[in-house]
Amino acid sequence: MTGALDGVRIADFGRVLAAPYATMLLADLGAEVVKLERPGSGDETRSWGPPWSDGEATYFLSVNRNKTSRVVDLASEDGRREARELVATCDVVVENFRPGTMDRLGLGYDDLSAARPGLVYCSVTGFGAGGGADLPGYDLVVQAVGGLMSVTGSPESGPMKVGVALVDVITGMHAALGILAALRHRDRTGEGQRVEVNLLSSLLSALTNQASTYVTTGQVPAAMGNLHPSIAPYEILATADRPLAVAAANDKLFAALAAGVGRPELAEDPRFATNSDRVAHRSDLSQELEATLRGASADHWFAVLSNRGVPCGPINDLGQAFDLAERLGLEPVTTVERPDRAGAVRTVAHPIRLSATPATYRSAPPLFLEPRPRTTPDAAR
Repeated sequence: MTGALDGVRIADFGRVLAAPYATMLLADLGAEVVKLERPGSGDETRSWGPPWSDGEATYFLSVNRNKTSRVVDLASEDGRREARELVATCDVVVENFRPGTMDRLGLGYDDLSAARPGLVYCSVTGFGAGGGADLPGYDLVVQAVGGLMSVTGSPESGPMKVGVALVDVITGMHAALGILAALRHRDRTGEGQRVEVNLLSSLLSALTNQASTYVTTGQVPAAMGNLHPSIAPYEILATADRPLAVAAANDKLFAALAAGVGRPELAEDPRFATNSDRVAHRSDLSQELEATLRGASADHWFAVLSNRGVPCGPINDLGQAFDLAERLGLEPVTTVERPDRAGAVRTVAHPIRLSATPATYRSAPPLFLEPRPRTTPDAAR
């Protein structure tokens, strides 16, 4: 099956998460991705376990399917020559070294684009190539200094990180988007270009309404736990067993919620008549709703309220989340065969559905195989 990016070849110098996630998204859509790894250990995430799956780190498996691996020693002139020879056959380079590293190796944008003017060269950094060039880019640190932790958690818990390296993932998506835009420009003009994304800018963009509050008013948002600063009820409410997320974001939905829980009078209560009223009296509203919701299970209310069009759902663990996606026909898991060993790898499906050029799963994440040393005729004797 032809992929949307068939014919696009990518030299992937990326490690860990943001850059490899970007290249995997592109590989799923048909691009050929050659992953360059350092001798001895390869990508750091190969050793990030437990958990393991058949001796391989599940972290590495999560972002490296549909790629081939090539061990290249960039510290040696032979390795750098090999890398340049590979880039000469590629449309895209992706790297996430500290700014200046690739330039010192003779593999920076200026050097490579001089020989290949149509090259799209994507650099992923923590804090850009200016004043933050020397700062190491780790997701936890960026969640902290970029404000995400300040609006996550509650006044009681204090700042909390998100339960996944979300800034890396967002940055990887921005990198993939930038690469696609640059390829579109190259297809029209023949001209390549540099694409730069960084963790801090990606996070500030992704903070959307919270960032806008500060930029437009000067007000600094604070952590509110599971509450929403502008909408009520848009929170987690107790039921007879496990919590239920309820997102009745307008007056019509709130009226449907009130009727669904058997309390239609709540929609007529002056404290709750409009969203602004509900925000002002959110504590009273939560108490009123929970007094009724505690009478049945979260799954019961999920069924009843969803039938009325009220956005809601129980707090699932990951097993329950995948079960829900399966029941909804979303096919969230796919299996990729491994020609290099027995069995197959289960992997999370690509999230984008394309009707004509869907994502494909051609190969499992590559094993790490050191190249055999070259032998001379004398050595062979």
